[in-house]
Amino acid sequence: MTARSVGSPQHVADGAGEALWFLGSLVTVKVAGSQTDGRLSVVEFLNPPGFAPPMHRHTLEDEVFFLLAGTARFFCGDDELAAGPGDVVLLPHGLPHSFLVDAGAPLRTLQITTPGGFEGFAREAGGPAAARVIPEPAAIDPARLGHIAGLHGIEILGPPPQG
Repeated sequence: MTARSVGSPQHVADGAGEALWFLGSLVTVKVAGSQTDGRLSVVEFLNPPGFAPPMHRHTLEDEVFFLLAGTARFFCGDDELAAGPGDVVLLPHGLPHSFLVDAGAPLRTLQITTPGGFEGFAREAGGPAAARVIPEPAAIDPARLGHIAGLHGIEILGPPPQG
């Protein structure tokens, strides 16, 4: 058996990491898949009140959301899960899912995906953030989003859930 070289430890300070605007949210890459030999990614999301991504499924990645602030309802398969600060939500690959941020406040989460690489989708479908704030709402091209999602093993299945 050949020993795998181990990467070096890293520290990413609060407020640090690559900042992206993605689907009307601020995404901060804390740990990229390239830093873990593709094993996992960790990104921080700041979603505006009332935000919901399209219903979708990941063909490869399991997603874990650790809620830091705010509340949301997560939809996965036939399940609806209400979650708030300190809660963890697992969305297994292959299952249709989405979430809806409650109207009262932004939702701040750490999203851990395994295998890693989710940040490549966010980078390609979004772009560099001009500031570390939630961006102004902007139109989303569903055809472009669906195409880029498909390149990253994600299937867009339908519109976002409604409040």
